[in-house]
Amino acid sequence: MSQSLFYAFLAFMTVMYFTPGPNNIMLLSSGLTYGFRRTIPHIAGIVIGFAFMVAAVGLGLGTVFLAYPILQTILKYGGAIYLIYLAAVIAMSGPTKPGEGSGRGPMTFWGAAMFQWINAKGWVIVIGTITAYAAIAQFPLNIAIQTVISLLIGTVSTVIWALFGTALRPVLTSERLVRAFNILMAILLLASLYPVFMDA
Repeated sequence: MSQSLFYAFLAFMTVMYFTPGPNNIMLLSSGLTYGFRRTIPHIAGIVIGFAFMVAAVGLGLGTVFLAYPILQTILKYGGAIYLIYLAAVIAMSGPTKPGEGSGRGPMTFWGAAMFQWINAKGWVIVIGTITAYAAIAQFPLNIAIQTVISLLIGTVSTVIWALFGTALRPVLTSERLVRAFNILMAILLLASLYPVFMDA
């Protein structure tokens, strides 16, 4: 194993996972709106869904996208439309009170896992992981290492973002403040679409 390349890969994954993106913004908002416990399926869906995506693309699914570039275009714009929808849902979300139901509720495990396939930032991470850091070890050990690292760093990152949102609950106590915060998160979520349209 190339140690220098491995450390560079760790640094790349840490930066990409911890910096704001659609997943982290939604977790922050979910932690504030629904609390940490109700956000756990969302966290698990992101972590497991993204690690599965790294493994699947690394083990050969990426060749399908090379053979049929139209699939990338469909995923890119389908993802953009879905992000716009999620931004609208977040913007309209208010706080939930203990023992009170919510019309929509937090994102489910499967919803979060499937979202990874239309997440523009997710694709940047996957492509960078599979191409730039493939030489960290021999195939398929390199894919196994990348998948495990994705699981570990992904777990830490998503938990921290959700806890940060949860920690804001005692601070943002009024419905008006929570709505204002969620509107800000929705705007940031829309801003994350910038690279998608710049690459068009």
